[in-house]
Order: sequence, then structure tokens, then C-alpha cells
Amino acid sequence: MSNSDRPARGTSPVDHRAAVATETARFVAVVRGADPATAVPGCPGWSLADLVRHAGSVQRWFSVLLRGRIQEPPRSRDVDLRLPTGEDGWADWLADSATEAAGAFTATDPDTPMWAWGADPHARFWARRMLFETLVHRVDAELALGIRPVIDRALAVDGVDEFLVNLPFAASFAPKVANLRGNGETIRFRTVEGGGDWLVRLGPDGFGLDPDGGRADAADATVRGAAADLLLLVYGRLPLNAESFERTGDQELLARWFANSEF
Repeated sequence: MSNSDRPARGTSPVDHRAAVATETARFVAVVRGADPATAVPGCPGWSLADLVRHAGSVQRWFSVLLRGRIQEPPRSRDVDLRLPTGEDGWADWLADSATEAAGAFTATDPDTPMWAWGADPHARFWARRMLFETLVHRVDAELALGIRPVIDRALAVDGVDEFLVNLPFAASFAPKVANLRGNGETIRFRTVEGGGDWLVRLGPDGFGLDPDGGRADAADATVRGAAADLLLLVYGRLPLNAESFERTGDQELLARWFANSEF
């Protein structure tokens, strides 16, 4: 099934466009006044300045895609980033990136058909993707500075869903996902608070979510935890052996999943 033929999964209760603004404002508050040379453990080899540059660049690039209502994969990622001239300008530059995004959101109906590398070929794909790029890197900045992250539960549930929905399409930049094949093995991710239950099935040609969630099916392996912790787990910011997770079933299957699902 091609990206353009694949139906979007459900309707999210999250206003992704508004949440981008909120998460960016939190990100800006975290990095303002911080040492831009601070190492970021969640992104090995990056400094805080590298992290902010990446997050803001993503917002500006996605904004260009939205304004252009692109219908095919872009040939270039070149964007006029208007980078700050001094090391003390990163926070304001990131805030300006969110302003660029807000303008693109206003100018583009979220239901506009567009090319997208993931499962939903509409403008809303890019707003949702931008949100979780911003949120996860906001968490990276907080962890780098010794701040305990707080993630809204509804956002965390939506973020796990967005990750699992789009991961099967990510092989062009996450080649290890091609190793996630099998003979019908299943992995369940479930939130302890309710409202989040996903069943991934590995087949000979790849993997994907069961469209009905497979809620009546027993899984070969299950990971259960708080929604925020599951979000950080799928993004590699928490280890599978963290005390916050309950793991049952085939542990080798879980190990294989997490060894090959890096986004």
C-alpha cells in the first residue's frame, strides 16, 4: 500500500498547531540564559546550541513545505534559516521559528492534500510531526540542564501513536526498520492510565499497527507504562529496563524491536 493510499489513523483530540506554539515556548524558556555549549545526552555529540538549531530548522523547513503545499518529495532542504549572529540569540531565534510555523499553519488548511513521507498525505501530517520533533527536543534540553520533564498525557498518547503509525515508512532515513520482519509476532504497547493501546504485528514484508488495535488478542510481548514514559521509551530517551515499565512475554522480541526502531 502506498503512502497516498493508506488511510489516516483516527482523529487526534490534540490541536497540533496550537501545541507546537506551547511546546516551543516551553523550549525557549528552558534554553534562555543557558550555556549553549552544554552537552545534550539525548543527542550524543550535540550541544544545546546544536539542539536548538536542529529544532528551529525543522520548524522553518516544514513551514516552507506547508506554504508550498508540496506534492512530491523535495529535492533540497535548503532554507534561509536566518541564524542568530551571537551565541546569546538562540532562544529568540527559536521563538521566531515558531512564529514562522504559526504563519504557515494559518495559510494552510490542515486537510490540504500534500506529499508526506509518512502515513497521512495531508498538511496535518507536518504539523503533527513538527509537534513531536519540538516536544522531544524540549525534553532533551530539560534533561541536559537537570530539569525533570513534564509531558501532557494526551500529547504523550498522541506522540506514541504518531511514532508507531509512521515508523514503517521511515526506512529511507532509519534503515534498521527494515529488520523488523517476522511471522506474525506481536508487540503491545499499553498506557497504565488508559487511552493508549497499540498492537504491532511483524510480518514477512514488514510491520504495522493492527487497525483495530487487536485488543482481544494476546500479544507475544507487552510493554506497559505511563504515557509520558512510553513516549520517551519509543524515542530512546528511556531504556526498556527502566523500573517504570512492566515487561511481559518474549524479551528477545522486545530487544529486537528496540534495537531496530530508532527514529
